[in-house]
Amino acid sequence: MTEWFERWFGEEYLALYPHRDEREAAAAVGLVESNLGGIEVKRALDLACGAGRHSRLLSERWWTAGFDLSAALLARAKAADPAGVYVRGDMRALPFVDQGFDLVVNLFTSFGYFDNDAQHLRVLAEVARVTRRGGKFVLDFLNSDHVRGTLVPGESSNIGGRAVEVRREISADDKFVVKTIASGGEGGAGDQTFVERVRLFDRMDLETMLEESGFGVEQVLGDYAGGAHSESSPRTIVFAIRE
Repeated sequence: MTEWFERWFGEEYLALYPHRDEREAAAAVGLVESNLGGIEVKRALDLACGAGRHSRLLSERWWTAGFDLSAALLARAKAADPAGVYVRGDMRALPFVDQGFDLVVNLFTSFGYFDNDAQHLRVLAEVARVTRRGGKFVLDFLNSDHVRGTLVPGESSNIGGRAVEVRREISADDKFVVKTIASGGEGGAGDQTFVERVRLFDRMDLETMLEESGFGVEQVLGDYAGGAHSESSPRTIVFAIRE
């Protein structure tokens, strides 16, 4: 059965989200660079790179490979950066050699997409495999406490002549945040519906999974400005070292 993220991150996603915040991307990459603790980085991996907005900034600092499942998003990344290195595949089976990267980043909540937590651990095991010992992994995830406390149930908008309806809810088992996006032509009802479903891992969940996968957690920040993490922080940004 096709999983939701295989259907969603394609041409329709690009049409509904034509622009992402470049300043936010620059802040995220700047935060990564300033919190590496002096390690030497020669090769970096942008895991789930999407259309490449973080990869392009990372490549200004280090040799960088962008990796994603979506052919449409990778085509957009390559069009914007023809000299960039972009690879398509599943993050549960990375096509890279053992200990091939000094730095791996997973930014803008590109984790937690699977129904089975064993699959999330499989991703982290693959990240550990391709990260050299002493290298770093930066996981930029949502803050589950903040999501639960600030969830907006629904909203309507018009994007590029499309009527867009968004509904958000927490699943009955309290484990996922679910966003349903319905879009249609101008003045018409939604003729396509997509669902995003992201696991609500809290900070302790993430730290435990990383430690089980061979990482030591060094620090956890709460926003792209480098603020301390708390229940009200918008992000959970974990810096971990490959042990």
